[in-house]
Amino acid sequence: MEEFKLKGEYIKLCQLMKAVNLISNGSDAKFEISEGLVKVNGEVALERGKKIHPGDIVEYKGKQIHVY
Repeated sequence: MEEFKLKGEYIKLCQLMKAVNLISNGSDAKFEISEGLVKVNGEVALERGKKIHPGDIVEYKGKQIHVY
């Protein structure tokens, strides 16, 4: 499991995906999220602007990102 340290209160899901190099650009993130391929805390996330907070776990293509 990879870890990501927040610099603020939260980060948007699409921004996190770009920050940890899960995708290369925002349009890829939008597509992958809208297709239901991304989970947050075990539940499918369909909002690319979903706020990710400390303690959340994002899953995509077998990779897990723990946000702290």
